[in-house]
Amino acid sequence: MSTREFPLAADFPAATAEQWRRLALGVLRKTGAAGEDAGPEAVDDRLATTSYDGVRSAPLYTRAGGQPVAGPPGLFPYTRGGRAAGAVVSGWDVRQRHADPDPKVTNDAIHADLENGATSLWLVLGDGALPADALPEVLAGVYLDLAGVVLEPGDRAVEATDAWFAVLGAHRTPAADVSGSLGLDPLGWRARTGAEPDGGLTTAASLAGRCAEGYPRLRAITVDATVYHDAGGADAQELGCAAATGVAYLRALAGTGLDAATALGQLEFRYAATADQFATIAKLRAARRIWARVAQLCGVPEAGAQRQHAVTSAAMMTARDPWVNMLRTTLACFAAGVGGADAVTVRPFDERLGLPDGFSRRIARNTQALLLEEAHVGRVVDPAGGSWYVEQLTEQTARAAWDWFTRIERAGGMAAALDSGLVADRLAETRQRRAAGIAHRRDPITGVSEFPHLDERLPRPPGPAPAARPGGLPRYHHAQAFERLRDRCDAHTAATGTRPTVYLAALGPPAVHTARATFAANLFAAGGIATVTGEGAGSFAASGATVACLCSSDRMYAEAAAPAAAELAGAGARRIWLAGRPAGYDGVDGYLYSGCDAVQVLETALGDLGVP
Repeated sequence: MSTREFPLAADFPAATAEQWRRLALGVLRKTGAAGEDAGPEAVDDRLATTSYDGVRSAPLYTRAGGQPVAGPPGLFPYTRGGRAAGAVVSGWDVRQRHADPDPKVTNDAIHADLENGATSLWLVLGDGALPADALPEVLAGVYLDLAGVVLEPGDRAVEATDAWFAVLGAHRTPAADVSGSLGLDPLGWRARTGAEPDGGLTTAASLAGRCAEGYPRLRAITVDATVYHDAGGADAQELGCAAATGVAYLRALAGTGLDAATALGQLEFRYAATADQFATIAKLRAARRIWARVAQLCGVPEAGAQRQHAVTSAAMMTARDPWVNMLRTTLACFAAGVGGADAVTVRPFDERLGLPDGFSRRIARNTQALLLEEAHVGRVVDPAGGSWYVEQLTEQTARAAWDWFTRIERAGGMAAALDSGLVADRLAETRQRRAAGIAHRRDPITGVSEFPHLDERLPRPPGPAPAARPGGLPRYHHAQAFERLRDRCDAHTAATGTRPTVYLAALGPPAVHTARATFAANLFAAGGIATVTGEGAGSFAASGATVACLCSSDRMYAEAAAPAAAELAGAGARRIWLAGRPAGYDGVDGYLYSGCDAVQVLETALGDLGVP
C-alpha cells in the first residue's frame, strides 16, 4: 500500500498557539494559578521561568518567534561547534581527573583508566594532591604520545612545568606528539585563593611561547571558569568571567610577541556541566559564540574556535544519598556531549566523601563510554541546533554573558574586578538567591531536600572537608544547608541513641490525611528528623515526641484544627505545626506547605527538639 494513502496528520486541523494558550489557561484556572478574569495572554507570564542570570524562558517557542543565525558547524561564529565533524569521528576526549597524593595508587588508577576507555589525564598537583616531583612515578608506563596530559599546577607553575618537561625528555616523546595543557591559570588561582601564584602572568606568557614554538599540540593556559560556578555563580556569570580572563591572557601573550592567532591557540576553557541539560547545552554553545566574537575583534575570526573542557559540576554533588549523583552526572555528561565539548570529565559519584575508589572511578569512566559507544551521543553534530528553544536560550545566555564581560572590562579587567570585589559581590548576590530557591525547595535536590533516606548507608564514611582558603571565592554546594541540618541531627542521634522525632497527628480517615502526612514526613526527614503518625492528638503523650504536626484536609482543619491543637498543647507539645497553607488556626504555631522555607522550618524544629 502506498504511503501516500497515509499522509501524516492529514485529517487533523492545524493547531495554533492561541488554541494552546486557551487550553493551558483552563488548567491554570483549575489550579488557582490564574484568576477567572485572566485572558489567554496571561499564560506566557504565568508559565515563563527566569534563570538566576535573568534569562527568561517562555513556555512555548514557535517559528513565529524567529531564530538567531548560528552558522554551520566548524565555521564562524562556531556556535554549532569548533570542528565541522564534531565528535562524530572519534568521540570527545574522555578525560579522567586524578588527585590522590599517593603516586603508586594514582599510577595504578591511570593505567586502569587508559586501558578501559579514557583518552587523556587531568593531574592535580600540590595543595594536598600529587607532588610535582612524583610525576615520573605517576606517569611510569604511560605512552605520552597517545594519552594527552592536562596539569593543574596550582601555585607551583614553575616546579610543575619543569617536572613535566623533564618527564617528556625521559620518555623521549616526540614534541609533535605531545598533547594536553600545562594548565596555567594565574587569575583562576587568584580567584580561588586570593593569592598570587608562582610566576603569575609573566611565567604563563613565557611558557605559552615555549609551547607555541616547540609543541604544536600542547597548550599552556587553562581558563578555569568552574571557580565562579563553584562560588554560586550562574551560567552567564561563569561565561562572562571566562571571557574576561581569556582576554587578560591574550593581552599578556601579545605582550611577549605572540600574534593573535597563536595566542588564541594557547588557551583551553573549562566549564561546569550541570544536570540542567538544556542550560548546559546553551552555555557551551554561547561560550563558543562569545569567544568567536573576541577573536573577530582581534582581527582573526578564523582562529576563534574555542577549545572546551566540560566538567560535571562539583556544586551539584551531594554527600547524602550519593548514588543519585550518578544520575546527575549522566545528565550533565550527556548535555556536555550534545553541547559540543571537546573534552569531558565526569566526577565520581562519591567525590563528596573523599578520594574516589576504583568502583566510583569506573562508573564515572563508563558513563562516558556508554553515552559514546552505546547511545551514540557523539554521532550527530550539534543535535540541539535548530531547536527554537535552544537557539533562543543560547542567544539570551550569550547576551547576558557579554553584558557581564563588558562590565568587567569597564572595571579595568579581570584582575581589577577580582581585587575590587566586583566579581565576589555579584556572585554572592546570586548565591544568596540560589540558596533561597533551594531552601524553599523551588530547586529540589533529590535525596536531600526531596525524598531523603534517613537510614541510608553511605559507601564509606565522609572524609574531612577541604580547608577553606581565606581571601578567595567560597566553594558552595547546593545541598549544604540541608546537609548541615542532617549532620547536626545525626550527631545528636549518635550521642543520645534516639533520633529526634515529630508526632504527626492525623485527623480524619487515611484518604483525607495521607497526602499531607507524607509531605510533612518527607520535609522533616530532610533535616534528619523522624516522624511517628498517630490518630488525632490522643496518642501524642505515648509517642515521646515534644513537637507535633497536624495533617489533614482543609475541610477537616476548619472544624478540627483548633481543638486538636489545644489538646496537643495540653499534652505538652512545645510547638504545633500544620501541614497546609497559613490560615490563622488557633493554637497553631507554624505551617508546612509547598514553597515554605524548609530550612527555617527545620532549624526551628531542631531547636524545639533540643538538637544543638
